[in-house]
Amino acid sequence: MKGFTAREGAAVAELDDEERMVIARIVADVGLLLGGEQFGMDSPIDRDAGADEADEIFRHLRGLEESLAEPDDPAVLRLLPSASKDDRDVADEFRRLTEHDLRDLKVARLRTMWAQLSEDGPDWAVAPADAMSTAAALTDVRLVLASRLRLASDEDAERLHAEIDLATHVLATDAEDDLDVDPERVWLGMLYQALTWLQESLVQFAMEEDAGE
Repeated sequence: MKGFTAREGAAVAELDDEERMVIARIVADVGLLLGGEQFGMDSPIDRDAGADEADEIFRHLRGLEESLAEPDDPAVLRLLPSASKDDRDVADEFRRLTEHDLRDLKVARLRTMWAQLSEDGPDWAVAPADAMSTAAALTDVRLVLASRLRLASDEDAERLHAEIDLATHVLATDAEDDLDVDPERVWLGMLYQALTWLQESLVQFAMEEDAGE
């Protein structure tokens, strides 16, 4: 994986087939979580993966597919936060007036990003005009992962980084029997880190584009 850099007037990241497949799948899952229709999986991303391989790659994402936009789902509440924590009537009225449009906007951004990832080849190309909307869609995906990983503070994030470092040590030393590592949490944590890094490189591209105008 290589972060976004300027190339021929666009922001371009490089992903291998598995990386594209995983990111596209979670983007579609978050769109579904927001109540959007299935983006569809008949793309080069899924057609090129065998059933067994895809099942192994995606087994850590299944928890994201089990809850579809219940109002008490903490992941959905991160995507669609209440306008007021203290006044339930105000919060409910604001949600009634704005939530539908906000959901539609978020789903549309996710769908655009999924379409970008469904293109053939290793390059993930984002036009300058789409850079900040794609970065916003990445924020939504990261918020869902953060909720599933129970990241509510800087200390939680530091603890996750330590767990990933420990898992890296486990893999390097074959110490699985000696160290307690949750493979699902580590896998999602590594995905969260990768998306954070990609988003930072995309925002950097957008800032440089603005500075050059």
